[in-house]
Amino acid sequence: MTKGRLEAFSDGVLAIIITIMVLELKVPEGGNWASLKPMLPKFLAYIFSFIYVGIYWNNHHHLFQAVRKVNGSVLWANLHLLFWLSLMPIATEWIGATHFAENPVAAYGGALVMCAVAYTILENAIIKCDCENSKLTQAIHSKYKEYGSIVLYASGIIISFYYPYLAVALYYLAAMIWLIPDKRIEKSLEEES
Repeated sequence: MTKGRLEAFSDGVLAIIITIMVLELKVPEGGNWASLKPMLPKFLAYIFSFIYVGIYWNNHHHLFQAVRKVNGSVLWANLHLLFWLSLMPIATEWIGATHFAENPVAAYGGALVMCAVAYTILENAIIKCDCENSKLTQAIHSKYKEYGSIVLYASGIIISFYYPYLAVALYYLAAMIWLIPDKRIEKSLEEES
């Protein structure tokens, strides 16, 4: 099976996720700048989640540039990732509507943990399908970014019950780790060409 259909489907789902998130932002009732103030938490939550979905989209494409073929396990692992990403609009709306309260911030972290776990499972399924000796396998053998992100999210969940804004800062730090696509994959692609 070719990877093109999987990438196209994933692109469509991620586009819908972003669309749902932006549709949750409502037009302010007044015509002055002060009328924007009540929607600021929702807008900040939207920006944060948009960045996250964008990071997953970017790294997903980057990952699949190094893939030669996919099988059923990769398809299911990809759906698993898309499932957890599809919960981002709900988590985003909840943290925005509650002004980053403790429980919603913890739930948001839970969604982020599951997205990170699902991405790691996807990587493992691709490696198993694509051949244990591939350049991709050699490039991502360490998994320090993957496990480091999961630790930051889990720490954020625990901290969110005491200091929700510090938890959000940890989530943001994890995002910064992934903002630039994986250099390990990029390097392996350069070596192949």
